[in-house]
Amino acid sequence: MVADLKPGAFSSGSCPLLVVKVGSSLLVEPDGGVRRDWLDTLVTDISARHQAGQRIIVVTSGAIALGARRMGFDKGGRASLADAQAAASVGQIILSGIWSELLGGQGLAAAQMLVTLDDLEDRRRYLNIAATLDRLLGAGAVPVINENDSVATEEIRFGDNDRLAARVAQAAGATGVILLSDVDGLYDRAPHLPGAELLPSVEKIDGRIRIMVAEGSSSGMGSGGMASKIDAADIATRAGIGLTITSGLRDHPLAALEDGGASTFFAPREGASARKSWLGGRLTVKGRIRVDAGAIKALKAGSSLLPAGAVSVEGEFKRGDVIDISADDGIAVARGLSEYAAADAARICGHRTSELEAILGTVPRSVLVHRDQLVLL
Repeated sequence: MVADLKPGAFSSGSCPLLVVKVGSSLLVEPDGGVRRDWLDTLVTDISARHQAGQRIIVVTSGAIALGARRMGFDKGGRASLADAQAAASVGQIILSGIWSELLGGQGLAAAQMLVTLDDLEDRRRYLNIAATLDRLLGAGAVPVINENDSVATEEIRFGDNDRLAARVAQAAGATGVILLSDVDGLYDRAPHLPGAELLPSVEKIDGRIRIMVAEGSSSGMGSGGMASKIDAADIATRAGIGLTITSGLRDHPLAALEDGGASTFFAPREGASARKSWLGGRLTVKGRIRVDAGAIKALKAGSSLLPAGAVSVEGEFKRGDVIDISADDGIAVARGLSEYAAADAARICGHRTSELEAILGTVPRSVLVHRDQLVLL
């Protein structure tokens, strides 16, 4: 089942800046060696697009696997957090050397960047990364980005490079993301089941898509692999960035995609402001405010969150921290920057604006979350 895949191929004419994510299973052999011949075909594709005027950022995995092989660590370097961090430290040098060598062979300069979840969740560091990427791309370099697994812990890490690729695309102002995978794209059920069909495009990531992925994972479709790709697509499309999942198992995977290779294209939504895109794409929040139905209706109409519509407060957060706004069922409907610390927010829940000064003893801010610092989910 193949449809018109041109929008998701992100040719140089339609996509000035592209992010390409390469997973460990594509880059590293089961024995820990590098799939150099395949990687060379990918770099040839990158060079061809670069010569056509497209700027490209690579998000790469593979450091832990490469480092584990060099150091002789068991379980691919994942027997413990210490092993993973040590393997990553060794593997990053190997990985960056490979990319530098192959890109250099095409006359391209590779620029390594290692980032953590905190780097892209903190607004100031996020903007610093954006500025660095802009300078590198303007100078003609190919940024090669990976999560800094040598310092990241389970609590402060992406855990997969799919979501990292989407966040990097946001920071760089990319117009497209290609996730090279070991499957052709998203299927309507587990690919091994009779009658399974590839979805050539997805206009909106809704509950139906999430259920489809969950059912597929329980059948062995992804074990979180496809789920993380759907999360990445959600982050990217909310920021007005298209995203394609396609197989990287074939040689010259980018050229194959342009030639009509099977894939799933996630159409971008109308782009939000840069700040709201950053808010919507965040993977961590400090707390939650539950609100009533009237407040949800007002938020969807473009209003700020007023104390009168708040029902309860969860978590410990300060003024300026990112929080979720949810209905009684706990499902987040919006995300924004809190105008109050958690303790004060809890004190004014359900109260009218005219009552706030008497409760707090100071001249208060009139809203819990201002509409300019809020994005609907």
